[in-house]
Amino acid sequence: MEQIVPNDRVQGLRVTMVGHATLLIQFAGLNVLTDPLWSDRASPVSFAGPQRVTKPGIAFQDLTPIDGVLLSHNHYDHLDIATLKALQARDAPWIVTPLGNDTIIRRHIPAAQMFAGDWGDGFDVAKGARVHIAPAIHWSSRNGRDRRMALWGGFMLRVEGRLVYFAGDTGYGTGTMFRRLREEYGRPDLAILPIGAYDPRWFMADQHINPEEAVEILVDLDAVAAVGMHWGTFKLTDEPFDEPVQRLHAALQKRRIDPSRFTALRPAEIADFPRSGYAEAPVSIPDDIPVGLSAQATCCPGPQCGDRRPGGADGAD
Repeated sequence: MEQIVPNDRVQGLRVTMVGHATLLIQFAGLNVLTDPLWSDRASPVSFAGPQRVTKPGIAFQDLTPIDGVLLSHNHYDHLDIATLKALQARDAPWIVTPLGNDTIIRRHIPAAQMFAGDWGDGFDVAKGARVHIAPAIHWSSRNGRDRRMALWGGFMLRVEGRLVYFAGDTGYGTGTMFRRLREEYGRPDLAILPIGAYDPRWFMADQHINPEEAVEILVDLDAVAAVGMHWGTFKLTDEPFDEPVQRLHAALQKRRIDPSRFTALRPAEIADFPRSGYAEAPVSIPDDIPVGLSAQATCCPGPQCGDRRPGGADGAD
């Protein structure tokens, strides 16, 4: 895989896949990162834990200036203190995150510009740009003593009349949550949805959607287009690395949905989203992701918790 150098600013809507849940959203001149993670491992330690099988799609030194960060929850494959420190030193971006994660971040980055809130709270983060924290069916923990002590969620980012939904990590439940998001916020121009880390279902169903459920969310939201994330970077669960894309294509075909409406991006791939329709074809990057790897599930150890809220506001690192 060849890393790319993004444009400094984009006036339309462009998404570049860095890897896993880290995407660069360039939106009407605004540069936003989701769950930024450039570390080699998604782990509290540097010598063990899930390791990258692909480089980040953008080298950190080539990253365009970042205005803001959407930080969904505190699991190590989403909240990476080392990356946040590097961003703070270089760009000092604002960070929008559910309650409790601000405590974790400020412990390491006291000067961080934080917008922390509950599900439904909204923040004006820049001229013409507003972020709402959306509910998610997941949980949180960074050690054995802080389970559900910080909130988790997704985001609705509205800029100049266009809407992007970033789901973070979530289960599907009955689908009611996603249909309510459609009712409350309107039709997203783009939904960024997880499609990987879903097997075995007896353990993962309450916290991670599978590709078929991601297609159901696309329908529930009536999103104009969608991008698949949370696959192909870290080996977290039992399914083979290539399976999420295969199952996504099959689910779209079964529902008779144009496959160009829902694109699964690999690291270093770019997709542009014009106002009038689906994504333009992503830049093609050679596939160096290993196929058919298997391992014990290592993602999100602990009991499922449905869509329950945490028991307190404080978090631990």
